[in-house]
This record gives sequence, C-alpha cells and structure tokens, in this order.
Amino acid sequence: MTSFIGRERELRQLHDLFSRKTANLVVVKGRRRIGKSRLIEEFAKDVKFFAFSGLPPMEEITAQHQRDEFARQLGRLFYIPIPYSADWSDLFWHLAHHTQEGRCVILLDEISWMGLKDPTFLGKLKNAWDLRFKKNAELVLVLCGSVSSWIEKNILSSTGFVGRIDLILTLNELSLHDCNKFWGASSEQWSAYEKFKALSVTGGVPRYLEILSPQLSAEENIKRLCFIQEGFLFNEFEQIFHDLFARRSDTYKEILSCLGEKPHASLDDLFKELKMKKSGILSDYIEDLILAGFLKRDYTWSIRNGAVSRLSHLRISDNYVRFYLKYILPNKTKIERDAFVDRSLTTLPGWESLMGFQFENLVLQNRAELHKLLHLDPNEIVNDNPYFQRQTKDQRGCQIDYMIQTRFNSLYICEVKFSKNPINVRVVEEMKEKIKALVFPKHFSYRPVLIHVNGVDEDVIASEFFAEIINFGDLINT
Repeated sequence: MTSFIGRERELRQLHDLFSRKTANLVVVKGRRRIGKSRLIEEFAKDVKFFAFSGLPPMEEITAQHQRDEFARQLGRLFYIPIPYSADWSDLFWHLAHHTQEGRCVILLDEISWMGLKDPTFLGKLKNAWDLRFKKNAELVLVLCGSVSSWIEKNILSSTGFVGRIDLILTLNELSLHDCNKFWGASSEQWSAYEKFKALSVTGGVPRYLEILSPQLSAEENIKRLCFIQEGFLFNEFEQIFHDLFARRSDTYKEILSCLGEKPHASLDDLFKELKMKKSGILSDYIEDLILAGFLKRDYTWSIRNGAVSRLSHLRISDNYVRFYLKYILPNKTKIERDAFVDRSLTTLPGWESLMGFQFENLVLQNRAELHKLLHLDPNEIVNDNPYFQRQTKDQRGCQIDYMIQTRFNSLYICEVKFSKNPINVRVVEEMKEKIKALVFPKHFSYRPVLIHVNGVDEDVIASEFFAEIINFGDLINT
C-alpha cells in the first residue's frame, strides 16, 4: 500500500470521534478513485477494522447476491461459517455481535450497491444501529459511497437517519500542495509546467496521481495512461460511469459531451444543444453529476450588494473527464492501432484551448491557496467565483475567469492564462477591455491579477498593470 498523503483535516475530524463517549455513525461520499476507502483505512490503522463492499451493479445482480457476498465477507473476516443470508437483519446481528466491545471501525463501502435492489436494506440497517451497534460506545460505523445522489436521497434526506449521523465528509480533489507530494524525491526535477501537464489529466484524484511515474516526463505518462489500450485511463471513464449510473450512463455522457468543448454553459444552452424541452429531468441529471463531482455550478452575484444571483453557469470540473471526452473517446479505434505512440500531444487539435480549461479548473479548485498568496483573510471575502455579466441594452456582456469581492469594496479581477509560451503584453489590453465592460460602483477599487503557468514577458512586468502576477509553481508550493 502506498503512503498516505493529505486529508489532514478529515483525519482530525475522524479521530475526534473517539473522544466521545458514544458510538458514531459517519457518512463519506465523493467520486470514484478520490480516496474514500483509503481515508478510512488510514483512520482505522491502529484499531480493529472490518471493511465490507457491495458488488458492482449489473442487471443480473440481485438483492440475494448482495446478501450472499456480505455473508461471505463476514465469514472470512471473523473466521466463522458463512451465515444464513436470507435477511439483512440477521447479517447485521452477526456483525454487531462480533463488534460489541472495544475500539473498532466498520466500513460499509459502496453502500448504494449493497442496498440498491432491497427496499428493506436501509430500514434494517437503521434498526441494527439503534438496537445493536450503538451499544458499543467505542464503535464507528462508516457508510461510504460514490453515488452521492443515492446517499443524499436515501440516507442524508431520509427521516430514518435524522439525528443519527454524527459526521458527513465529502471528499474533493487533493490540493495542489498535496498533489506535489506524489512526485516524492523527484519533485525538484519536474518544472511547474511539467507538473501542470500531468495534472491537466489527473486533476487532484489520488488514484490517478499514484500511477504517475516520476521517472517519466508528463507527456510519456499521459501516453502510457491514456493513449495505449492497456492504459489505466483508457477505459476508466466507461467503468466509473457504468458503475455509478448503470443504464442511464449514456444520458449523463451526452450532457458532459455538450460541455466538453466549452469553458461553461447555461442550463438554457444545454436544453438547446440537447434539443430537449425544458423539464426537471435534465436538472435532476445535472444535479447527479454535480453530486458525483464531475460538474460544478458557478453562480454570479451582484457587486452592488453582494447578493448571489439565480444566474449560473455549468462547467466540467473534473479534468480527466474533459480530457477523455476530447481526446480518448473520439480516437479509441486509432489508439487501439497504436496511432498515438509517436505523436506529440501538442499537435492534437485544440490542445492549447483544452489546457486553458484544465488550468482554470486547477486554479478554481485551489482558491484557498490563491487567497493566501493574495494575503486575503477568508473573513474579508464577500463572494468569489467565475463572474459573468449579461449583455443588456445598457451594458456590455463580460466574463471574468475568477473574481474576488471583499468587504472593503475591492475587486480582485483574475485572468487565468495558459500559454505554451511566455505570456506577452497583449494580455494587458485584453484585461483593460474586460474591466472597461465590467459594471461596478464608483467607490469600488480593483486589482488586476494574472495567474500563469509558463512565464510572462518582461514587458508585462514592466507595464506595472497587474497588482499581482502569480506563477502556477507558487500555488503548488503554498
């Protein structure tokens, strides 16, 4: 097992549970490969630990198959004959019986798979918690899953579990600071630009970072993982989407494909592109993708009073998903013929535009580190997000990559700029045009900020236009 990296806050929250004098029920959710099970393993490494996992959803898998598998895992973990598995109540009784004393952690992993085809599963789990598990004041029961929408609907919003859940953890991608640790002793041999290229595919997903080889260049790693049919990421998308969304996976894929070529889109844009009538069904699908960690909804706001608007844009927030839809999926047949073995990635169509989208994602997912570099106290921030202003007869439309509004009536207007070459002085005029279009009260001040990955020309620095110029390497090392 690889050494554990990051998640210090989550580990502290989990360890604090043992200071209480009652049993604790925990929910952990997040996208596949984000490290949910690994976090619980790390938390439980010094106590008794019993992990169970459901069978991946397939049409032929029945509720009885799930119970049979759970019974087999019980038998193996406790060295007992495989229990009778006709009823979840009996299985939970066996588990509670063997964990009734001492510090122990029970993990029910991919819980939605376990209970998907048995409507009595959660009710019987609730009863087992109330009547059996809670009697061990040193027990932590963790319900873990990747189908966050199922957890939200069936556990977090269920009257059966109201008042019973002691801790809810939603795992997001690792910070750039933690991502940097995966390069280990080779970290100094990799430039910030090389690291960015690797992260443009992996994002901050721990499992993807683990399979990077620090001895290879970013391009060689990407080819090895994505552009040969044996590569780990070649079929990863199909696997995780089938496991998460089963027969509806094509619908979710179609939604993401519509967003793949754009930095963002409104819900109305999606209705038009998908040629769908306006209904709640598409909104439900989008909410599932947001809960699963593949999409983000960015709300704009009123600069005048700081109120968040109802207007929002959607964007793919998962770098691997966008990379897969852009370059792997359309080229699968060619990849299977080894057509990409000797091809430079920078010759792929739309490479620089895609890298720009991926760079923006990484910056937005690490805004806390950016705030530190800008010496901003979180308590001073009124709003921060990608900002857009709609065109009307009285104002021009404009889009700001990222903007921070403080309670001191200051706007930090951030240009997040990817370029394979050092950024030239044209960026100054581009930013001036955006600021000219932006409508804000006269008593506000503004500070332009440039965030880049591959250097800037001396003319940009000499212009003294930007209040701050931040290198991607600064974010990694914050």
